[in-house]
Amino acid sequence: MKIIRIKNVSGRKVFFVMTFIAVVLLVISSFYPESDVEAKSDNYLTIPESFSSLAESVSPAVVNIRTVKTIKGGGRVFRHFSRSPFGKNDPMYDFFEKFFGEEPLRDFKQRSLGSGFIIDKDGYIVTNNHVVENADKIKVKLKNGNEFDAMIVGKDSNTDLALIKIKSRQNLHIVRFGDSDSLKVGQWVMAIGSPFGLEHTVTAGIISAKGRVIGSGPYDDFIQTDASINPGNSGGPLVNMKGEVVGINTAIIAGGQGIGFAIPINLAKGVIEQLRQSGEVTRGWLGVAIQDLSEELAEYYGIKDKNGVFVFEVFPGDPADEAGIKPNDIILEVNNKKVKTGRALTTMIANTGVGELVKIKLLRNGSEKTVGVKIVKRDASKVYTDKSKKGQGDELGIRVSKITPEIARQFNITSEAKGVMVVAIRPNSKASEAGLTAGDIIKEINRTGITTADEYHNRIKKIKKGKSIEMLIKRINAGFIVIKMTK
Repeated sequence: MKIIRIKNVSGRKVFFVMTFIAVVLLVISSFYPESDVEAKSDNYLTIPESFSSLAESVSPAVVNIRTVKTIKGGGRVFRHFSRSPFGKNDPMYDFFEKFFGEEPLRDFKQRSLGSGFIIDKDGYIVTNNHVVENADKIKVKLKNGNEFDAMIVGKDSNTDLALIKIKSRQNLHIVRFGDSDSLKVGQWVMAIGSPFGLEHTVTAGIISAKGRVIGSGPYDDFIQTDASINPGNSGGPLVNMKGEVVGINTAIIAGGQGIGFAIPINLAKGVIEQLRQSGEVTRGWLGVAIQDLSEELAEYYGIKDKNGVFVFEVFPGDPADEAGIKPNDIILEVNNKKVKTGRALTTMIANTGVGELVKIKLLRNGSEKTVGVKIVKRDASKVYTDKSKKGQGDELGIRVSKITPEIARQFNITSEAKGVMVVAIRPNSKASEAGLTAGDIIKEINRTGITTADEYHNRIKKIKKGKSIEMLIKRINAGFIVIKMTK
């Protein structure tokens, strides 16, 4: 009926009716914003029509950085060219020795390129530490061609971040920080920098992955992107579609294509502020050796979601020890925030202010317990000393524990079982390469029975370097096996 009635009215009336309906629908839609799904589709999946306006708004705040470093003595290349290439057998050897033998080697000036971005009107610029480290001279070039000498305000090798500063009377363009935690895999991003010295090169791509660990330092948590990044991009910004900096382009894989890594801006914010205030970064220290929960440990302690961090050593006299944290505890939360991995715990504690009291919820023998820990300043030299005291067994990369009644029940072995339980294996260690895994029970070493952790350490200590080690292992659901390695 409705269709028939519309057909019977005049064309002019139809026009007014349709126009009225369209206006009503437009007004109604203004009260109902698009759904989250549609918004996400626009933000993360739809290919932008153009990156031009985005590049124009951000590029003026991106700078080219050139540094000069002095290499003392010129290095091996200069020694090679100041000597006869054929050594003492060369007939001209005496000639080379006469004219070059006593000549002091000249210093060599090494030049390098990088990128950075201006964060405020006072001329502070963020870049990578490896761009400016050991630099004798730093030159900063703006997009308009103006050049300035820069000074280092502070740097942090652990996160590969540095803050430099220029003095300029002109009105400097600055960037805005975004939220790297809100990034989604597949979201569009843009990188700006000076690859191979090609200033203000703009490349685009997507977020390929988050939380990448590439072995560059203790705080690895990189954003992976396929936006083209090359030497010279280091220190430049990774920008979202709002023109906000969400990462700092830092690393590439040699020979890789479409694989670049950026430091998340949320990780960098605190570092940048500390560098600005004091020129250095102070990190918190808890005083524990930790590892992620294996499936066996999670099952044993009844943790279904496997969230939590296993404590396998507490350093004497450090905050954790004074607060009553013990080996075999499972750290679940810090200040009511769940702890999922050891890396997350390390970052949380590092970002905690020195002297601050934190609440740590842990699981011990099946019961939850909360302790207060006063965080102290992390002392790198102290950390290394503690690591060196882990015992001779650490040469193999093994951590062991006595077999408790709880472990015996969990792994379906008798409480009188002989041996020690492997609770941790250091990656890339001799034990790891030999095939030893957490959860293995070491019964014998070179046909000598082992019943306690002390016996294990004493037995390993008596074996000379270069000698073979044979371990009789009881592996759950696999029976007895023999693991061989060389000390």
